[in-house]
Amino acid sequence: MEEEFGPDVVFSKDVTDFVTVSAEYCTFVENVTRFSKYDFLDKARKILSLLYLKGSLLPKLESVFDDDNEKFVTEEDWEYVQSNIHRKMGFHDEYREVFDPLTHEQVEQSTGSVSDNLADIYQDLKDFITLYNIGTEEIMNDAVWACQLSFEEFWGLKLLSALKAIHIVFFSNENLDDEPEKEEENETDTSNWILSKRQEDYRREE
Repeated sequence: MEEEFGPDVVFSKDVTDFVTVSAEYCTFVENVTRFSKYDFLDKARKILSLLYLKGSLLPKLESVFDDDNEKFVTEEDWEYVQSNIHRKMGFHDEYREVFDPLTHEQVEQSTGSVSDNLADIYQDLKDFITLYNIGTEEIMNDAVWACQLSFEEFWGLKLLSALKAIHIVFFSNENLDDEPEKEEENETDTSNWILSKRQEDYRREE
């Protein structure tokens, strides 16, 4: 059942909780090089589980505007996140997918990628929290609407596939101990890089 637009919805506990977890996820994958492989897998399996739960509690809304939501994550942003995760996962990054519960026919094996999936999730969530943090209540409504719909059709499935692969690797008997990658001395925290850029753009336009 769809809920009507209003501040009681866009500022509800279910929405604000999801915003908080989404922001934590984005910060986590933007700074993956700071973790050892073991710690990365341990945190990833926990935050992905929580993210799926909070995504499941998002309200179903109707969009206010006819136009598509503005996008913020660039191809370079996506590649930055994906490549860092790919290096962290190493040969554990790729996995095979064969299960399709909606068909009774034999399904051909396909290859999935943890780093691709987590970067795809990042793209949707970073666009969402950026809009939510800088937009009007109408824009916030449409950000929630688009993210909830994408959860059902796209990134929720990506999350579950990645989580299964991460679970198997984490609880395997393989040695996952390694050292975090060394940070460059001039490297800055990227946790709010897109949000800060958009806020600066808006100040220039005023």
